[in-house]
Amino acid sequence: MHIIKPSWLSHSGEQKDFEVYSCHVSPDGKRLATAGGDGHVRVWSTEAIYNVENRNYNKPRQLCHMSHHLGTIHSVRFSPNGRYLASGADDKIICIYHLDSNPPSHATSFGTNEPPPVENWKTYKRLVGHENDVQDLAWSYDNSILASVGLDSKVVVWSGHTFEKLKTLAVHQSHVKGITFDPANKYFATASDDRTIKIFRFTPPPPNATQHDMINNFVLETTISSPFKSSPLTTYFRRCSWSPDGNHIAAANAVNGPVSSVAIIERTRWDSEINLVGHEGPTEVCMFSPRLFHTKKPDEKATANGNSSSGLVTVIASAGQDKTLSIWNTNTSRPLVILQDVASKSISDLAWTPDGQTLFTSSLDGGIVAVQFEEGELGWVATAEENDKALQKYGGSRKGMGVAEDVDGLHLENHSKAGELRGAESRMGALMGDLAPAAKAADASTTNGAKPLAKNGETNGDVESRKEKEKETSAEESADKTAERIAALKSRVTITKDGKKRVAPLLVSSSGTGQSSLPQSQLVGTSSSKAARDDAPQTILDLTKPFEGLPRGGIATMLLGNKRKAIAIEEEGEDEHPAKRTTAGPVPILVNGIDGLEPAPLTAPLHGVVPTPDFIRPAIISPSVAYSQVRLAVPKVRSHILRPLEKGVLQGEAASLEEASKIPENTILEAKNQVSPRDPSHIFATKRGALVWQDYLPRAIILVTGNKNFWAAACEDGSIHTWTPAGRRLMNAIILESQPVILEAREHWLLCINSVGLCHVFNVKTMSAAHPPVSLAPILDIATTSLSPHGATPGPGVTSAHLNSVGHIVVTLSNGDGFFYSSTTYAWQRLSESWWAVGSQYWNSNDSSVSALQTTAVGPVAGSKSGEGRETNVSAGIIPFLERHTTNEFLLKGRAYTLQRLIKTLLSRDGYEGFESTVSIAHLENRIAGALALGSKEEFRLYLFMYAKRIGAEGLKSKVEELLSSLLGGVLQDPKTFPGAEKGKGWLSNEDVLCGWDRNNLLKGVVLILGKFRDLQRLTVQYAKILGMTEGEEGSRHADEGSMDLEE
Repeated sequence: MHIIKPSWLSHSGEQKDFEVYSCHVSPDGKRLATAGGDGHVRVWSTEAIYNVENRNYNKPRQLCHMSHHLGTIHSVRFSPNGRYLASGADDKIICIYHLDSNPPSHATSFGTNEPPPVENWKTYKRLVGHENDVQDLAWSYDNSILASVGLDSKVVVWSGHTFEKLKTLAVHQSHVKGITFDPANKYFATASDDRTIKIFRFTPPPPNATQHDMINNFVLETTISSPFKSSPLTTYFRRCSWSPDGNHIAAANAVNGPVSSVAIIERTRWDSEINLVGHEGPTEVCMFSPRLFHTKKPDEKATANGNSSSGLVTVIASAGQDKTLSIWNTNTSRPLVILQDVASKSISDLAWTPDGQTLFTSSLDGGIVAVQFEEGELGWVATAEENDKALQKYGGSRKGMGVAEDVDGLHLENHSKAGELRGAESRMGALMGDLAPAAKAADASTTNGAKPLAKNGETNGDVESRKEKEKETSAEESADKTAERIAALKSRVTITKDGKKRVAPLLVSSSGTGQSSLPQSQLVGTSSSKAARDDAPQTILDLTKPFEGLPRGGIATMLLGNKRKAIAIEEEGEDEHPAKRTTAGPVPILVNGIDGLEPAPLTAPLHGVVPTPDFIRPAIISPSVAYSQVRLAVPKVRSHILRPLEKGVLQGEAASLEEASKIPENTILEAKNQVSPRDPSHIFATKRGALVWQDYLPRAIILVTGNKNFWAAACEDGSIHTWTPAGRRLMNAIILESQPVILEAREHWLLCINSVGLCHVFNVKTMSAAHPPVSLAPILDIATTSLSPHGATPGPGVTSAHLNSVGHIVVTLSNGDGFFYSSTTYAWQRLSESWWAVGSQYWNSNDSSVSALQTTAVGPVAGSKSGEGRETNVSAGIIPFLERHTTNEFLLKGRAYTLQRLIKTLLSRDGYEGFESTVSIAHLENRIAGALALGSKEEFRLYLFMYAKRIGAEGLKSKVEELLSSLLGGVLQDPKTFPGAEKGKGWLSNEDVLCGWDRNNLLKGVVLILGKFRDLQRLTVQYAKILGMTEGEEGSRHADEGSMDLEE
């Protein structure tokens, strides 16, 4: 064992060495990242640390340093694939860095003694989600998620691909100071100052997952509290660790009677029968070695065959406030190594190298120590396959299923996973221009460090069957010979007409090694969204031909144009796949020859089916639209529009008839336009291949919509046609001011927004309009001025427009704002904006079940058996939908950090002490007003109770009294008392019902929430007496009913 403590390995300042709070080793073992009180993340070369006594070693010691935080950095962690480095600090920010392949742009920072950077680590993302210091970070073992914990008592889960915030878990009652992931990728554990460890079950999210997809993911499995009942709250961290075989969790700062210990928690049972006792003070951190160890030196032959006679053990290191480092294994009751006084202050973090033979420690005295073990001191390191085999019993290599139903399910899962991987490899290979086959070489190849596919699904009983398969395939051509043959094909040199040498491209069809799963005619990924496919035509990309900058034929071709059809290049005509030949498009009149430009030879036109273009032409627009106050882009005239109606809901546009008819019950609405503007367009509906109805229109059809109640189509001349489900004309053609841009149907309501920004809402059931046409001009910032008087400000655009169940228009803009049109006030009302996102404490709050509300702003109203149940879902989820849109448009585009910095600076000024609290209360009031105006029953009650809880905690007596009296209005007052008085609405109405709820029940709920605040009890007790909530058993019964309402 060697202890290495270089003098230069520290976060040194002008007067002292700063505390080092965290350290971590990269997956390749070449870099050590440390984080300290100086606000810097430093990346060191581990090779330089190991060679500290070698005077001839002159390579750089510090590879890079980053100072993008505003305070002390508490945690730093490399991602398991080594691509990212994450750091969390007390400025509430998480920074994600990635290694840029370009050299650093600057030699060194001016005015500092920092050595020049060797590697270029750049800030990739800044994650804003915590309300207090970030204490610890952890990556899942498949890189799919990053989890962070902090002093705000929250656990925030981020996507490891897009770094979007997926979920906030506010289940702890105090500071959360440690987190660790299960190597089998099924659970993660968090340790908190509420003296508990909580285990969460999760399913790894896909790369494109959003916050809305994770509602039922990250579920609390169990809470462990017995080993921590009297643990001290003086530790800076509670860093826990999961064993590499997945069997145990080591939890720091546990107690065994009066003695400090490390609790070993067993998987599945989640109890702690083992304690590592020996530390004289509370432990801050414990860390399992990432490798398993043999207690006896294994036989090389047995190891090669996968059979090991000696048992496997895990090794764990623990340290804390007693400045002692202890190293244990699971085979002995006493520690293997005890290093006392390693540091002069508390040890803050531990990090093992990937080979499990070196341990790094960081401490609050600023020191960083490396402990190197020789072979056999801890045991003999087992192979990585032993780790994988130990994890297989927990489903470590499988995703998506918590517990397998049967053996057939496991086989199906393995086949599905292998097929997905092959498909992804072939698609990526084609997109990157590397069309070398991976189908036959998949058994011997690896992807991103993963094992071969043949071993991924291997269980304990599959070893022999795999050997038999290897014997069967031994007679075939070896992988090396295949690779040589492909390399020879790739390097085939041909000579063109102008005498230049070029390497002929290798296609999958000519290599004879299998076909790519990608359609050869077009390079469009199957996972691309329908919206993206509708925005632009799908063009054929031929990546095998060289690009010359100028068109073929040079400047003459560029000036005169291409008049002839495509010419097949002789040397490529034989090898090129027929589906990749150009079927249409311009060709040169001149070509590059040996003697310069030569006339292009005449060739016969290519045979084959010429594909119909997605877009025929732009729509014909009246010139008078140019003088309009609002101008919106008009959709192009498409040759074919196809939308299936599934279970009464019109789906997005389908790519093909086969895709639209995959469910036999679907009714498919199709519209076909002709190339000539004078030819009529054809619209028809089919079901199970049979024609339901058809019609012809004199102008080209731009948009279609419909549902189970009616069909509608908008034409190029600004007319709207409607039909019944059977195809009978419902109304005469509705003539609008200009071409339609958005056409939406909801129940019996029809919304159309035209290119001059006027919104029309029609009710086909009553044959009437909900209100006169309303313009989008007020919400498109026409009534506002620029914050920069001398600079240009980009105008917002409309990203979506929808109807709710009662005909209200809901519009979202590209700047993140969300609006709805009130037909009673004849004005637009703003429901969501970025102001609340950066100023309110309730933005994306997990204080309620807001995220669990069903969003019906963009989908159908949930079916219900009774009419009453249908009313309760009116407008449900519109406000959360708009706030999520604001998050996506504003926060995730990087503009939020600047505003938050401004607000953070603003809070330090005089007169702004209550800014954040005031904005938060105003945000809740805005939510309540919006829910009341929309008639959103569930959200109104939810926001009302959140508001009551906040103003009670703030002690705002005037607002509390006004709220209680407003709720009381309809409970005691007799509407016959003032027969001539004008009836109010909403809060000022005399009705017994407010937004679908009985005022009596709402008042009970608010009084119950406010009852715990003693400074308000003079008010609340009076209302409790009126409601009979203070009279013995009867009052307790009312209170129980109210609490039941609150829990619903």
